[in-house]
Amino acid sequence: MNAAPFVVNALSTTHDRASFACGVEPLDRYFRQQASQDIRRRIATCFVLTESSTGVIAGYYTLAATNVLTTALPEAITAKLPRYAALPAVLIGRLAVSTAFRGQKFGSALLADAITRVARADIETYAVLVDPKDAAAERFYRHHGFVDLPPDRRMFIPIESALRCFRAP
Repeated sequence: MNAAPFVVNALSTTHDRASFACGVEPLDRYFRQQASQDIRRRIATCFVLTESSTGVIAGYYTLAATNVLTTALPEAITAKLPRYAALPAVLIGRLAVSTAFRGQKFGSALLADAITRVARADIETYAVLVDPKDAAAERFYRHHGFVDLPPDRRMFIPIESALRCFRAP
């Protein structure tokens, strides 16, 4: 049986972060210089998509605990929710695909992996949040069902909607 051509694993010291380049300087800098510090400090976790045969990193994403104020959600959603001040959420703080692997839908694959990982966690979460870095990222997330979460550029998707979008178990 053949091994999968790409796998997603937690970032470790064996991964070559120095050669990763997505073309967005803050995302590249974070991955090379800060990701391991955030992991050690338990601020965020980082997962990498690597090519099985070479170990080359095709992309990465980070997850961190957060919450969403109930008052920030649309009324159509809050009418069906308990009257808590805030609801548990997970932030996909960063998601990037290497320029060498663009155009292969790895961004969508990473997003699907993140949503599935959040849904399978032993702790419940109501929504997944993102902070799009630019208009292209905003279009990407909107394409996957995320909607605006005023007053800033943050976007969200309820985890149940995300699971339906990606048809995850």
